[in-house]
Amino acid sequence: MKENLSHSPASAPSHRTKPLSRNFWLQVLIISAVFCLWVYEVVFGANSRFVLQKKEKFQKCSIDEYRATGFEFLKTAERPPWEEYVLRRNNLAQALVIDGVDAFVPQWEGWEPEERPFLMVIRPSTLPNGSIAANTSFLVPHFEEERARLLKMPFQEPISTITYEEHWNYYTTLWETSIWGEKLSPVLMVDEEMRDFISRGLASNGFTIVGLSGEVEAVRQVKTERELGIMRAVNTGTVEAIRAMRKCLYPGVTENEVAEVLDYTLKSAGLDPFFDIVEFGESAALPHGGYDGTRKLEPDDFILIDVGAHLYGYSSDVARTFYPPFLQNPPPPEYNVTEKLEVWQLVLDAQAASVKAMVLNATAASVDLAARGIIEGAGYGKQFTHRLGHSIGIKAHESPYLNKGNFATLLRPGMVFTSEPGVYVLNEFGVRHEDVLVVREEGEAENISGGFARSPWAP
Repeated sequence: MKENLSHSPASAPSHRTKPLSRNFWLQVLIISAVFCLWVYEVVFGANSRFVLQKKEKFQKCSIDEYRATGFEFLKTAERPPWEEYVLRRNNLAQALVIDGVDAFVPQWEGWEPEERPFLMVIRPSTLPNGSIAANTSFLVPHFEEERARLLKMPFQEPISTITYEEHWNYYTTLWETSIWGEKLSPVLMVDEEMRDFISRGLASNGFTIVGLSGEVEAVRQVKTERELGIMRAVNTGTVEAIRAMRKCLYPGVTENEVAEVLDYTLKSAGLDPFFDIVEFGESAALPHGGYDGTRKLEPDDFILIDVGAHLYGYSSDVARTFYPPFLQNPPPPEYNVTEKLEVWQLVLDAQAASVKAMVLNATAASVDLAARGIIEGAGYGKQFTHRLGHSIGIKAHESPYLNKGNFATLLRPGMVFTSEPGVYVLNEFGVRHEDVLVVREEGEAENISGGFARSPWAP
């Protein structure tokens, strides 16, 4: 009988697989993670780089187009010498005498506003020859006195300070100084933007407080030729920046990206942007925005841009509504833009009517009503939802205001206003044209913002 060579299960050798080590699974996990990161970088990283490159190209194009102007608009701007500031303060002092006010305290801060008042106090003083000049003092914390002297404010002589210690009453300190003579309750006129706690503090500690008005207010409203030169430069420069940037727009760019590129464009000429409103399509139906800025540009979108910048302390404030350069003129039939084009021209006609009405001795109301009548006559009166404009200078919004109720203000030569009529069709589109104009001795107002818009393709 053959020998049985088979083995019983009990005696058979074991063939079970040895468990994989922890290091092996760790290596698998690391390789998988690296692979996923690689895939993410390939898919999403490349897209991010592409978007970044498009934005960088957009910004470079915009700045290059702006520089191509040669920045000729800057030639009208001259940094004011200290004599200019002396003249303005003396004009203010003379207005204080006319208004029967002892001093003017503007909303002014030498540094970041805080709870310790740092006040400029401008008083009229009679010189030996009988003329009126400004006498300026500063209420300042004692420990900040030297810092105040380092601000390089436009004074020929060292500034005059009234100092207080931290534990003193600031306002009583000012009231007790000898600058008021025998007056028990000096009359102080304060700027309309003066911080409330300061106005209340002055009123509660011996002073009579009145608001900005009369001849003092008029001093700010009427600009000198040097001021007008700066305002012409900054407003024309702002319009030119919009025109330069427009040439570089591309489909899909966002409102936020346009605002950022526009800021860098303005800075390339030495202008200091301080606000941007950039709205595409139906976003522009809200005059001052309200969306998150992520809307992407489509070919048939109206683009509404309202932007301001500073130069030598003076403001620009202009607006343009236009089509992107990649929408042909006239637009293809598939784009239904008839109403948009009609409204664009309507708003421009309203602005033109306001310019003709902006003449010497006209009321502020009449200028607003001239533009409003054009828009109401076309059936869009309810879509013109704000005043026509405002004065502008060191502040972007100054008095007087061009609204249909302001019959008290008569226009004087040298007053500067925005004219910014608009039509806003909710959930569809908005149109606004805004230019800066100066009232002249004769004829209609002069545009000092680089000329009016010419078409939706030539803003």
